[in-house]
Amino acid sequence: MNWKDWYDALEKPSWTPEPSTIGLIWQILYPIILISFGYVFVQLLRKKIPWKVTIPFAINLLANLLFTPIQFGLRNLPLAAIDILIVWVTIPAMMLVIWKHHRWVAIAQVPYLIWVSLATILQLSITWWNR
Repeated sequence: MNWKDWYDALEKPSWTPEPSTIGLIWQILYPIILISFGYVFVQLLRKKIPWKVTIPFAINLLANLLFTPIQFGLRNLPLAAIDILIVWVTIPAMMLVIWKHHRWVAIAQVPYLIWVSLATILQLSITWWNR
């Protein structure tokens, strides 16, 4: 069974966005993430911010990149739920640690936080309903 058939067969809340909508949202968010995270890591390389500031950004990036292989490759809903919780928790942490250095980066994470909050609730619901 391919990943789409597998995903379509899962029990999901009635408010689950269509895969095309989810894809569109990520197409909007990824440039924001690329620019803001890229800026943070460049500032680290220029020694304009302490390395500790980049820790939640690095954890978030890794967890975000791992979500799709966990969810659709391994098809491991509980592990995907843990992963998305890590993504979700690290966003406010990123916003907090970068605020005193570059407020625009913190503010740029607001749409990301809103979407990941919804996605986290969705993932936890799917995980619970398909246990």
